[in-house]
Amino acid sequence: MSSRLVGVGVGPGDPELVTVKGVNALRAADVVVVPVMDTGERGRAEATVLHYVPEEKVLRVVFALNERTDRARREAAWDAAGERVAGLLRAHGSVAFATIGDPNVYSTFTYLAQTIVELVPGVVVETVPGITAMQDLAARSGAVLTEGTEPLTLVPVTAGSAVLKEALAGPGTVVAYKFGRQAAEVAEALRETGRIEDAVWGSALGLPEESVRPAAELDGEPLPYLSTLIAPPRRDSGRGGKL
Repeated sequence: MSSRLVGVGVGPGDPELVTVKGVNALRAADVVVVPVMDTGERGRAEATVLHYVPEEKVLRVVFALNERTDRARREAAWDAAGERVAGLLRAHGSVAFATIGDPNVYSTFTYLAQTIVELVPGVVVETVPGITAMQDLAARSGAVLTEGTEPLTLVPVTAGSAVLKEALAGPGTVVAYKFGRQAAEVAEALRETGRIEDAVWGSALGLPEESVRPAAELDGEPLPYLSTLIAPPRRDSGRGGKL
């Protein structure tokens, strides 16, 4: 039988937001891999997974999760992680990889899967979708992501504030991921485009240190790296006005 690598989205941090299918996939796997930046830490994905599977089934694998400047170091870390998971697949029939959010949205799983396909001939790669941070923030804040014909634009602020400004100048809702370290630039872009009054941001969603606040309160201080922003368009045409 072919070995199986399953990328499982475990949501933004609240264990209650893991889907039934996700829980079943985690429990069915022989090993559950969780990505960490070093072997001494417990990441958000691992903390969520441990609500559903025993600790002895969970294995930490080191990834250069935030490495953006040193490409050689990043590639070496991906290669080493790929070799580790490939070894697990050769020893076990099924390996699950738990990722926060969704495995097909800005996830480390994408790079791992590409590596594994080359290292393990015949491997079957599958994904189980997860609740995203923007969905959770919308629910917790009451923000509506889209109405009628509005588009939805998702921007990682690690791409630079210019990309965010361009998106904010367009129609529809703009969601910004990973903007915490550039909070001052984000606030400036929101004010310049007239979007700040209706925008909200959140971090550590579903965790004890959760923060959900209006973007108008941004004071330029850096925020947690995994902060999420929702900036809806102006909706002053009444119910169904965007249909």
